[in-house]
Amino acid sequence: MKKSLVLAMAMALGVTASAYAANPFSDVPAGHWAYDSISKLAAAGVIEGYGDDTFRGDRLMTRYEMAQIVAKAMAKGANVDKLAAEFADELDALGVRVAALEKKADNVKITGQVRYSMQVNKQRYPNPAKDRDRSRNRLRTRLWFAGNVNDNWSYRARLENNQYIHDYYKPERNNVGDEGTSFNQAYLTGRLGGVKVTAGRYSEYLGDGNFYDDKFDGIRINYGKKVRIGAFYGKPTAWQDNIQPYSLGIGHGNDDTDWVNGIELNKAYGANLGFDLGKKVKLDLEYNKFEAVRNDFDPAYVPAKGYDEDLELISANLYGKITDKLGLGFIYLHSKSDNTHLLTEGASKNGFVVTADIAGASFGKPGSWGFTAKYYQAPAGSAVAHTMNGGAGNLFQDGFKGYSLNASYTFAKNMMYSIQWYDLKNRENSSRKERTLWNEIQLRF
Repeated sequence: MKKSLVLAMAMALGVTASAYAANPFSDVPAGHWAYDSISKLAAAGVIEGYGDDTFRGDRLMTRYEMAQIVAKAMAKGANVDKLAAEFADELDALGVRVAALEKKADNVKITGQVRYSMQVNKQRYPNPAKDRDRSRNRLRTRLWFAGNVNDNWSYRARLENNQYIHDYYKPERNNVGDEGTSFNQAYLTGRLGGVKVTAGRYSEYLGDGNFYDDKFDGIRINYGKKVRIGAFYGKPTAWQDNIQPYSLGIGHGNDDTDWVNGIELNKAYGANLGFDLGKKVKLDLEYNKFEAVRNDFDPAYVPAKGYDEDLELISANLYGKITDKLGLGFIYLHSKSDNTHLLTEGASKNGFVVTADIAGASFGKPGSWGFTAKYYQAPAGSAVAHTMNGGAGNLFQDGFKGYSLNASYTFAKNMMYSIQWYDLKNRENSSRKERTLWNEIQLRF
């Protein structure tokens, strides 16, 4: 990168100085086309020459030298958003906090997502009288708010609204339904030394989404990149239909109280350890524990002697990129509990999920596409609040097996269409099945 190009960009920084500032560089003659700009920037302390009082304007410069110029201009209050984004990595290495300076005029950034989903669900049981065909259409709008508290900490929140055009769960709200609008996430995120900290109501993602992928009240810490360690503690806030014995027909809680047959999931905690085994291969290990207490909704419930009400979940996730467009993953899953309300006695406590990814659709790249296929052998009780759309797998307390297919296409910038298919069976009784077709159009802004 030549310094003449740097000057062309530097002139757009809006850095001001005396028009009659003396030129400090011996190799920039008074008649040079950039004489005035160089003089002003040097007087403002944005650019420097070399020890021999020369500027060397035709010399190629490194990105770090350019980053130093941008950093100094930012310190002077110049508006250099585009340059700051281009040299973000170099500025970070120089200790310049770019994020806090990008939005000086407006400290709060708002982004959004609108998703229209169409779902068809078919459930089949050993007793055909229980078979159900369901459908649901929903419009979901989310707004994210992000504001910088200081150079190290930021606040984030999510506002969500759901409109139900058709809902098999509550037909009374068809064409009318409004679940309400609420802030369902609010948390602080920042760093203490080299440790990243997230605290509040945020999204927790456990077991690559096979255990839990939903809101969580608590705190998480993470450290490292090539070698990653982390831990979390708090209370899950997602619905727990999937670990409720469906045959009992027992009610469930809401976003603030999750309980199963008199059992409330009171708190959860865990730790993770990850490694980069190469440039394209990662291994992540997790231990997660959900603790439960007796719930006042069912005061008569007393756990059997010798049984506890805790659920332990362990995973080992290996994922690698075979080529730039092909990725393969294998995750081992293990569940452990002595409570038959959380884990069916005799059902398999070991399982796995195999994943294949081809290419990948990107909201910022029209015409991009992606395809993902998964094969499941999920252990009993493992899907506390999994990442599957449409509730697929929720009925299988004693584990499930089957496959899913997911295709996505970006038909315009920030506009994507996805279609997903789930075909699952109970691991202990294959006559109990669930098939789900999910379509969605998603817009981001």
